[in-house]
Amino acid sequence: MDEPLSPSPPGLAEIIGRARGREPIRVAVVHPCDELSLRAALDARQAGLIDPILVAPRARLEQAARELGGSLEGVQTLDAPHSHAAAEQAVALVRAGGAEALMKGSLHTDELMGAVVAREGLRTSRRVSHCYLLQTPHYPRPFIVTDAAINIAPDLEQKADIIRNAIDLAHAIGVAEPRVAILAAVETVNAAMPATLDAAALCKMADRGQISGALLDGPLAFDNAISIAAARAKGIRSEVAGRADILVVPDLESGNMLAKQLMFLGEAASAGIVLGARVPIILTSRADAYETRMASCALALLLAHHYRSSPP
Repeated sequence: MDEPLSPSPPGLAEIIGRARGREPIRVAVVHPCDELSLRAALDARQAGLIDPILVAPRARLEQAARELGGSLEGVQTLDAPHSHAAAEQAVALVRAGGAEALMKGSLHTDELMGAVVAREGLRTSRRVSHCYLLQTPHYPRPFIVTDAAINIAPDLEQKADIIRNAIDLAHAIGVAEPRVAILAAVETVNAAMPATLDAAALCKMADRGQISGALLDGPLAFDNAISIAAARAKGIRSEVAGRADILVVPDLESGNMLAKQLMFLGEAASAGIVLGARVPIILTSRADAYETRMASCALALLLAHHYRSSPP
């Protein structure tokens, strides 16, 4: 418990800076037909993170640009009759090699993800999942919370893929061997609490090489996962407890509440990305700050470059 910590992973500002030092990626932006989503795409282009391809009804794009006071000059657009068609066209563009990432505009998440996971979509052998990368002044390094946006009540196999996706993200941002804490309400295995059984099984899967590239431990309660003092008080001896890089939640509801509490009460800066498809998917919310949108685009850029040598 007292050995020195491994080097801290880069913070969100450093991640954005690192991404700006690389070649921008072509991103199919799906239906950016309001001021917020169009601004995000154009700002990320101005920041040198993405080369956007706006897939949407041309008339609505032009109206959004007028409301924004911006210009579409020099930006590639693909006309689509409506949001559903825009999602399908964007996915087809990625399949044809015309883009290395997707970005959600002003359409519902289910509509975009429906096109992604369709038979002719962008599925891989992995389960698709969402990762929040968070950085709060109350914890010494950035960390990932997953899955808080896609999988409602994942089973054991789905949790294994959720972990594999998060490990890929950690590797892409420079964490060579991330520490993965599998969360539950307690740190002991309890037959009456399925989350603890899943945690134990996932750790054994890691022991057998079914999940690789990280150190896993669980079940761990949240305090034991992020506080060395709390882990020590419980007598937990672990290379993960107290210094987790990845927090794996039992279900979407607990994960969403944890992430939002950290953002709105814990002063956490955030970025979000969907993994497990053939390309990263930038999944932003209307409530996201400018910094969140830029950091999410930076994650997509780093992942896309990572995928060139290590496809998902």
